[in-house]
Amino acid sequence: MADTKREIERKYEATDATRLPDLSRVAGAARAVPKGVTELDAVYYDTPGLRLAADSLTLRRRTGGADEGWHLKFPVATGIRDELHEPLADTLPSSFAALLRSRLRHDEVTPVVRLLSSRDVQHLTDADGTLLAEVSVDTVLAERLAGKGSGTTATWTEIEVELADDGDPAFLDAVEKRLRKAGVRPSDASSKLARALAETTPVRKKKRETEDPHTAGDHVLTYVREQIRAIVERDPAVRRDLPDSVHKMRVATRRLRSAFKTYRTILDREVTDPVGAELKWLAGELGVDRDQEVLDERLTGRIDALPTTLALGPVRGRLQVWSAARRTGSRRRIIDVLDGERYLDLLDTLDALAADPPLRPAASRAPGKALPRAVLKDYERLARRMDHALEHPPGPERDTAMHEARKAAKRARYAGEAARPALGRPAKRFAKRMKAVQSLLGDHQDSVVAREALRTLAVQAHAAGETTFTWGLLYGHEEATADRRERELPEVWARASDPVLRADLAP
Repeated sequence: MADTKREIERKYEATDATRLPDLSRVAGAARAVPKGVTELDAVYYDTPGLRLAADSLTLRRRTGGADEGWHLKFPVATGIRDELHEPLADTLPSSFAALLRSRLRHDEVTPVVRLLSSRDVQHLTDADGTLLAEVSVDTVLAERLAGKGSGTTATWTEIEVELADDGDPAFLDAVEKRLRKAGVRPSDASSKLARALAETTPVRKKKRETEDPHTAGDHVLTYVREQIRAIVERDPAVRRDLPDSVHKMRVATRRLRSAFKTYRTILDREVTDPVGAELKWLAGELGVDRDQEVLDERLTGRIDALPTTLALGPVRGRLQVWSAARRTGSRRRIIDVLDGERYLDLLDTLDALAADPPLRPAASRAPGKALPRAVLKDYERLARRMDHALEHPPGPERDTAMHEARKAAKRARYAGEAARPALGRPAKRFAKRMKAVQSLLGDHQDSVVAREALRTLAVQAHAAGETTFTWGLLYGHEEATADRRERELPEVWARASDPVLRADLAP
């Protein structure tokens, strides 16, 4: 696995005549220690169409400096990136190729820019000698290696201030205040690569700015493209096993699939239905690990809430062993799915759909008419399922009916969220009420799944000669939770089914 660090830095404009002020006088700092000049030679790689740069990703092979090797950077927020490092090699490390697969697909990366930097470094430390930040003045020569502008060069000088590991971001504010007083201003470029590409690209006519969406089709496509982008962007996080990454990627697939179903009058279902089927497959594959994770958190939380006098027997150990057995191979399975041709074909299909959407005549209509109609249709679907659920007495049939209603509530919520940019506050209120119904029904379904798991654990504990008291107690807690949710449901549904909510969607 590649080494990873969180890079928090700020860039500033400089010239050959720029002189750094005495940064040892920055609040919190005690010394500015010169570390000398280092010569860096970095080659940046991308696809011919610069897909990585378009997503603000940086891939380079650099020699010189203490961290020479391959670097891959993912944006986290403005001025913050996760930097992954692999040792110096002639070819792209396989770990980086995997992390970039959702962008590259079957493409190869090639050198696009070379940067030669002369880096003059000083360390800002506190009175104890603890590193607070690294400040460097970089004199850069950039050469375009491929594409339009190949052979073009550019030069500039810039200042970088990078926060030390576990440093306080407020220290960067103090440094910036000192630099600004000395006449140094923040750079407009987000990275050296971005500046190199901008300054070595031939001047061309300015592209016409993208117009705001104004038709129903415009709004739906904006939402669809956001979900497609989310799937692609979550892929590396899933591969890195970052917290909540599988859940977020799964949600994007579900939102996209729901949009295809909700807005069938906008997008031709003959095209979107097969894509939706593939999205359902992907969500199912992602769900194997995620569902177990949710269940583990719920049962662990239940055990943690018990008084120690009621946690009889090796309940924690049994839960861990049971969970580990169920999750064996699930992580590897997810990676195999993401590396498979079926998944890559799905990404290609989504790109093609976004580039050439299968719009129907209703797509050209005003959003105030077409979108409410689609949202209300999903509401009516939910209302039928809610009536069906509420007419059943407590028991397995009602549990199943409530589970089906939960799925309908989720779809209605997503429909409202997708329509929010066009319909404003009414859509926001509608989605919020649908989310409340979904959350309640979701907690009820989680209690159903938890009871099945607790019964299994109790059977295993009994077979091993252990006491089953705690498992039975937790089963009772889950039964009580389900009962509370069933009693709360009529009131929550009454608020969500208020006719005013629906009337406001299409005034």
